[in-house]
Amino acid sequence: MTEAMDRKTSLHCLFYWAEQNPDKVYLTQPYPDGTLEDITWASAADQVRRMAAYLRTLGLPDKSNIAILGKNSAHWILADLAIWAAGHVSVPMYPTLNGDTAAYILEHSESRLLFIGKMDGVSDGWEDIKGALPEDLRMVSLPMSPRPDTPAWTDIIGETEPAESHLPDPEDLATIIYTSGSTGRPKGVMHSFRTMISVANGLRQIFPVTTGERMLSYLPLAHVAERAAVETQSLYFGFRLFFADSLDTFQQDLKRARPTLFFSVPRLWTKFYLTINEKLPPRKQKVLFRLPILSRFVKGKVLKQLGLDQCKVALTGAAPLPGEIVRWYRNLGLELLEVYGMSENFGYSHANRPGEAKIGSVGVPNPGVEHRIGENNEIQVKSAGQMIGYFRNEEKTREDITEDGFLKTGDMGEIDGRGYLRVTGRVKDMFKTSKGKYVVPVPLENRFNHPEAEAVCVVGANQPQPCLLVLLSEDAREDVKQGRQDRGELEKELADELQEVNAGAQAHEKLAFAVVVGDPWTIENGMLTPTLKIKRNVIEGFYSGKMDEWFAQRKRIIWEF
Repeated sequence: MTEAMDRKTSLHCLFYWAEQNPDKVYLTQPYPDGTLEDITWASAADQVRRMAAYLRTLGLPDKSNIAILGKNSAHWILADLAIWAAGHVSVPMYPTLNGDTAAYILEHSESRLLFIGKMDGVSDGWEDIKGALPEDLRMVSLPMSPRPDTPAWTDIIGETEPAESHLPDPEDLATIIYTSGSTGRPKGVMHSFRTMISVANGLRQIFPVTTGERMLSYLPLAHVAERAAVETQSLYFGFRLFFADSLDTFQQDLKRARPTLFFSVPRLWTKFYLTINEKLPPRKQKVLFRLPILSRFVKGKVLKQLGLDQCKVALTGAAPLPGEIVRWYRNLGLELLEVYGMSENFGYSHANRPGEAKIGSVGVPNPGVEHRIGENNEIQVKSAGQMIGYFRNEEKTREDITEDGFLKTGDMGEIDGRGYLRVTGRVKDMFKTSKGKYVVPVPLENRFNHPEAEAVCVVGANQPQPCLLVLLSEDAREDVKQGRQDRGELEKELADELQEVNAGAQAHEKLAFAVVVGDPWTIENGMLTPTLKIKRNVIEGFYSGKMDEWFAQRKRIIWEF
């Protein structure tokens, strides 16, 4: 067989690298006690074969759906591979789900077994989920599982002889990925092994990836972005994956990995940006960055502090990132590239190329991808990564796929003369003011770029004008509360930024005021998705009862604390 044939599915890739580089470390897992476990390609393949042999002894019907619940870990990926090696289908679940949604996914997906991975009940939804698990559901505990009363991965591996693995056909159903549910019940997106591996086949034509790369896996593996950018890429190209232990150790974990490729979401790129601004204020940066020799030293030090001094390709996706922040990273020497994709096409859609990026766009179509703008300025995409359909929802599948095979993304956009795509918002995010005028929130949000703002949300359905909700960074909120930050000065800066946004807005889009909110927006309180995107409908619903009071105040900046 040719090398390409050897790697025609992610499972084929595992065994290919186990043969080619058996002693090379594939996965590096930190544990809460400070210890590290390195798993070689040979060991990974051996563990997968042993777990697959165990799964076969359970007598599950062929191609059963098997769920994985837990934070990212080396054994999460091994469980995914073992499910495939036993001839079954994997169903990833976000560790931050509430009990009701977890129960819904397990029932809707018809899952016959659950792998429970790394959960602590503090930074995830375990306390709520554990009571929602069906009593008759079979379970296996991965390392760091909170359930000591189920068969354990380590014991099973130690007691089970490896067996020859089932090698899937590329057209077989591989996984059902439930969307993060920013609106309504999550949908189960079905992907074949072919649609999953398409992301690696295509991106190798854009980015020069080798077996020597390093990545840190920390965004939820239950989400398509991490599954595509990290799991699939590492398996296809045979490079090393590191994992993060916790939020408290994240910087240490990042510095250990010193990734050469790094993928993150706008919320985290913004947090990094705000953290550096706290330590090195923007005014000081401007002075230092003007001095040639000192500038190079300071920028290198900043990147090293972030753990990104070895990074060759840095990607951002899942939501828009303000151009000002993209330029800031690029000024540091980190070529941050915006990419675009969806659960429905396994993230394989658009990307900015190294040396050819256009800030404010998500790039041009990936190799083999077609795009066009449909009704209501909706982006439509045809991709090799396109889903088989929605699990148990043929009606929604027919609704979202055009007769000629394009996916209706639900995103609004514009394509310029060079083929660069700019995402301008979600079709469903548009709202009407009481004057009957439509407002598209995302472009307004993207133009509000105060360095202390962690997240913003434009609201105002059925109001005379839209307004802006502003969540300051945690440090900024504390500084204001403790009197370390002059409230009046910050208020003036926010008002100036609001004026700047309104200067480029149409009359019906102009923001009446900005509200500095007091409570953080988190996954736990339901205002963020597991991938840290704002849940616009939840946020708007939470503050809707205060609208009349805010409009009555007739202030430019309103404080909620």
